[in-house]
Amino acid sequence: MAVSREQKAAILEELVAKFKEAKSIGFATTSTMTVSEFSDLRWNLREVNATYNLAKKTLIRKAIKEAINIDIDLSTLEGQIGAVCSNEDAVAGLGKVNDLVKSSKGEKITWASCIFEWELKTLEETKIIAGMPSRETLLSRMVGSLMSPLSGMARFLDAAAKEVETQGKENLSQIEVKKEETTEEKTEA
Repeated sequence: MAVSREQKAAILEELVAKFKEAKSIGFATTSTMTVSEFSDLRWNLREVNATYNLAKKTLIRKAIKEAINIDIDLSTLEGQIGAVCSNEDAVAGLGKVNDLVKSSKGEKITWASCIFEWELKTLEETKIIAGMPSRETLLSRMVGSLMSPLSGMARFLDAAAKEVETQGKENLSQIEVKKEETTEEKTEA
């Protein structure tokens, strides 16, 4: 179906607006994805405030040039090109698409390149960036690391309180400490 000049102008305007808002833009080639797979992908991307847009390669190229002044050549790539725009977390949207790339083993969707930190990245750099954990994941890992010593201390104090109760003492200083013999001491005896 042919797209009129007015429709192309509207698509270009929409792409420029999305590219200006994006913290990162990934480009993926698609070949055999079904409508339901695209729908699932877009649904997953909404969870991390990202979008996936399909458009003609020339419109994507023009929109990138107009929005962030980067020249990109997509004409050598086969298949449809989709643009993944991550709006809040620069890595989260790329990661969601990367999950689909991995699960389809590159048969339905593959990476072409990306624009990350306002620089055009190669295919290898794109794969590395898309495989990184999202900001939310990194923050939860950091909180877990910070909470680990506190959790250990809480378990120790809980065990000490139970030991005080079982021995019928009033505080921890009254508990008799039993020294366990090591295997060396047992062999010497």
